Amino acid sequence: MPASMQQITDYLYELGSLKLVNRKTYVKGQTRVENSAEHSWHLAMACWNIAETFQLNISHEKLIKLALVHDLGEIDAGDTFLYSNDRSNAHIKERDCVARLQQYAGNGCENLQDLWEEQETGTSAETKLLKAVDRLLPFMYNIKSQGKAWRELKVKRSQVTKAHAFIKNDFPEIHNWMTAQVEIAVSQGWLIDE
Repeated sequence: MPASMQQITDYLYELGSLKLVNRKTYVKGQTRVENSAEHSWHLAMACWNIAETFQLNISHEKLIKLALVHDLGEIDAGDTFLYSNDRSNAHIKERDCVARLQQYAGNGCENLQDLWEEQETGTSAETKLLKAVDRLLPFMYNIKSQGKAWRELKVKRSQVTKAHAFIKNDFPEIHNWMTAQVEIAVSQGWLIDE
Protein backbone atom coordinates (compact mmCIF):
# COMPACT_ATOMS: atom_id res chain seq x y z
CA MET A 1 0.00 0.00 0.00
CA PRO A 2 1.45 3.41 -0.94
CA ALA A 3 2.26 5.85 1.81
CA SER A 4 -0.29 8.51 2.64
CA MET A 5 0.49 12.17 2.05
CA GLN A 6 0.71 12.59 5.83
CA GLN A 7 3.34 9.84 6.04
CA ILE A 8 5.25 11.37 3.14
CA THR A 9 5.24 14.84 4.65
CA ASP A 10 6.22 13.43 8.06
CA TYR A 11 9.20 11.76 6.39
CA LEU A 12 10.18 14.92 4.52
CA TYR A 13 9.94 16.85 7.77
CA GLU A 14 12.25 14.30 9.41
CA LEU A 15 14.77 14.68 6.56
CA GLY A 16 14.68 18.42 7.21
CA SER A 17 16.25 17.72 10.59
CA LEU A 18 19.59 17.64 8.77
CA LYS A 19 19.33 21.45 8.71
CA LEU A 20 19.75 21.40 12.51
CA VAL A 21 23.16 19.71 12.40
CA ASN A 22 25.91 22.30 12.48
CA ARG A 23 29.35 21.61 11.11
CA LYS A 24 32.71 23.25 11.86
CA THR A 25 33.00 24.88 8.43
CA TYR A 26 32.51 28.63 8.31
CA VAL A 27 30.47 29.88 5.38
CA LYS A 28 31.43 32.83 3.23
CA GLY A 29 31.81 35.88 5.42
CA GLN A 30 32.95 33.82 8.44
CA THR A 31 30.01 34.76 10.65
CA ARG A 32 28.41 31.33 11.01
CA VAL A 33 29.06 27.68 10.33
CA GLU A 34 27.20 25.73 7.68
CA ASN A 35 24.72 23.01 8.51
CA SER A 36 24.83 19.50 7.08
CA ALA A 37 21.89 20.08 4.72
CA GLU A 38 23.66 23.08 3.18
CA HIS A 39 26.82 21.01 2.89
CA SER A 40 24.96 18.15 1.18
CA TRP A 41 23.48 20.52 -1.41
CA HIS A 42 26.87 22.15 -2.00
CA LEU A 43 28.51 18.75 -2.30
CA ALA A 44 25.97 17.61 -4.90
CA MET A 45 26.53 20.77 -6.95
CA ALA A 46 30.32 20.58 -6.61
CA CYS A 47 30.43 16.91 -7.61
CA TRP A 48 28.25 17.56 -10.63
CA ASN A 49 30.42 20.52 -11.65
CA ILE A 50 33.70 18.63 -11.26
CA ALA A 51 32.34 15.57 -13.07
CA GLU A 52 31.36 17.79 -16.01
CA THR A 53 34.55 19.88 -15.93
CA PHE A 54 36.85 16.83 -15.81
CA GLN A 55 34.56 15.00 -18.30
CA LEU A 56 34.36 11.95 -16.07
CA ASN A 57 32.60 8.85 -17.32
CA ILE A 58 30.25 8.38 -14.38
CA SER A 59 26.55 8.33 -13.63
CA HIS A 60 25.58 11.85 -12.68
CA GLU A 61 22.28 10.64 -11.24
CA LYS A 62 24.02 8.18 -8.94
CA LEU A 63 26.65 10.78 -7.98
CA ILE A 64 24.07 13.35 -6.97
CA LYS A 65 22.03 10.78 -5.03
CA LEU A 66 25.17 9.70 -3.16
CA ALA A 67 25.91 13.32 -2.30
CA LEU A 68 22.37 13.92 -1.06
CA VAL A 69 22.36 10.87 1.23
CA HIS A 70 25.96 10.95 2.43
CA ASP A 71 25.30 12.87 5.67
CA LEU A 72 21.75 11.69 6.45
CA GLY A 73 23.07 9.64 9.38
CA GLU A 74 24.03 12.90 11.06
CA ILE A 75 20.36 13.53 11.81
CA ASP A 76 20.81 11.23 14.82
CA ALA A 77 24.60 11.12 15.15
CA GLY A 78 25.48 14.77 14.67
CA ASP A 79 28.53 15.88 12.71
CA THR A 80 31.90 14.47 13.70
CA PHE A 81 34.78 16.81 12.93
CA LEU A 82 37.23 15.30 10.44
CA TYR A 83 40.16 15.53 12.87
CA SER A 84 38.25 14.31 15.93
CA ASN A 85 39.47 11.34 17.95
CA ASP A 86 35.90 9.95 17.83
CA ARG A 87 35.84 9.86 14.02
CA SER A 88 36.41 6.11 13.72
CA ASN A 89 33.12 5.28 15.50
CA ALA A 90 30.88 7.91 13.88
CA HIS A 91 29.58 5.49 11.23
CA ILE A 92 27.88 3.23 13.80
CA LYS A 93 25.24 5.71 14.95
CA GLU A 94 24.96 7.12 11.42
CA ARG A 95 24.25 3.66 9.99
CA ASP A 96 21.51 3.12 12.60
CA CYS A 97 19.93 6.44 11.65
CA VAL A 98 19.90 5.61 7.94
CA ALA A 99 18.32 2.22 8.71
CA ARG A 100 15.63 4.06 10.69
CA LEU A 101 15.02 6.47 7.80
CA GLN A 102 14.85 3.57 5.34
CA GLN A 103 11.99 2.03 7.35
CA TYR A 104 10.07 5.31 7.71
CA ALA A 105 6.51 4.89 6.39
CA GLY A 106 6.77 7.91 4.07
CA ASN A 107 10.11 6.93 2.52
CA GLY A 108 9.67 6.18 -1.17
CA CYS A 109 13.40 5.74 -1.85
CA GLU A 110 13.84 1.98 -1.79
CA ASN A 111 17.62 2.10 -2.10
CA LEU A 112 18.32 4.87 0.42
CA GLN A 113 20.22 2.57 2.76
CA ASP A 114 22.14 0.91 -0.09
CA LEU A 115 23.23 4.28 -1.47
CA TRP A 116 24.32 5.46 1.97
CA GLU A 117 26.30 2.24 2.48
CA GLU A 118 27.96 2.64 -0.91
CA GLN A 119 29.11 6.16 -0.17
CA GLU A 120 30.39 4.97 3.19
CA THR A 121 32.29 1.86 2.03
CA GLY A 122 32.17 1.74 -1.76
CA THR A 123 34.90 2.14 -4.35
CA SER A 124 32.93 3.10 -7.47
CA ALA A 125 34.07 6.06 -9.57
CA GLU A 126 31.13 8.04 -8.20
CA THR A 127 32.08 7.23 -4.61
CA LYS A 128 35.72 8.19 -5.18
CA LEU A 129 34.70 11.57 -6.57
CA LEU A 130 32.21 12.10 -3.76
CA LYS A 131 34.83 11.40 -1.09
CA ALA A 132 37.40 13.70 -2.72
CA VAL A 133 34.98 16.60 -3.10
CA ASP A 134 33.58 16.01 0.41
CA ARG A 135 37.10 16.74 1.68
CA LEU A 136 37.72 19.56 -0.81
CA LEU A 137 34.80 21.76 0.24
CA PRO A 138 35.63 22.27 3.95
CA PHE A 139 39.30 22.56 3.00
CA MET A 140 38.43 25.29 0.51
CA TYR A 141 36.40 27.16 3.13
CA ASN A 142 39.29 26.96 5.56
CA ILE A 143 41.56 28.51 2.96
CA LYS A 144 39.01 31.25 2.18
CA SER A 145 38.54 32.03 5.91
CA GLN A 146 42.29 32.16 6.57
CA GLY A 147 42.07 28.89 8.46
CA LYS A 148 39.47 30.10 10.94
CA ALA A 149 38.22 26.64 12.00
CA TRP A 150 41.73 25.15 11.79
CA ARG A 151 43.08 27.89 14.05
CA GLU A 152 40.20 27.58 16.54
CA LEU A 153 40.57 23.79 16.74
CA LYS A 154 44.39 23.77 16.61
CA VAL A 155 44.62 21.58 13.52
CA LYS A 156 48.07 20.45 12.42
CA ARG A 157 49.55 20.20 8.95
CA SER A 158 50.08 16.46 9.44
CA GLN A 159 46.36 15.94 10.16
CA VAL A 160 45.32 17.77 7.00
CA THR A 161 47.93 16.04 4.85
CA LYS A 162 46.98 12.59 6.14
CA ALA A 163 43.22 13.17 5.75
CA HIS A 164 43.59 14.19 2.11
CA ALA A 165 46.35 11.84 0.93
CA PHE A 166 43.89 9.41 -0.70
CA ILE A 167 42.87 12.06 -3.24
CA LYS A 168 46.28 11.98 -4.95
CA ASN A 169 45.73 8.69 -6.80
CA ASP A 170 42.35 9.44 -8.37
CA PHE A 171 42.32 13.23 -8.63
CA PRO A 172 45.89 14.54 -8.81
CA GLU A 173 44.72 17.99 -10.00
CA ILE A 174 42.67 18.43 -6.83
CA HIS A 175 45.42 17.02 -4.62
CA ASN A 176 48.13 19.23 -6.14
CA TRP A 177 46.02 22.34 -5.56
CA MET A 178 45.33 21.30 -1.97
CA THR A 179 49.03 20.59 -1.33
CA ALA A 180 49.96 24.06 -2.53
CA GLN A 181 47.26 25.57 -0.29
CA VAL A 182 48.58 23.65 2.73
CA GLU A 183 51.97 25.31 2.22
CA ILE A 184 50.30 28.72 2.18
CA ALA A 185 48.25 27.86 5.28
CA VAL A 186 51.36 26.81 7.18
CA SER A 187 53.32 29.89 6.11
CA GLN A 188 50.43 32.10 7.27
CA GLY A 189 50.05 30.32 10.62
CA TRP A 190 46.61 28.89 9.80
CA LEU A 191 47.87 25.34 10.37
CA ILE A 192 50.27 24.23 13.06
CA ASP A 193 53.51 23.01 11.54
CA GLU A 194 54.96 20.42 13.91
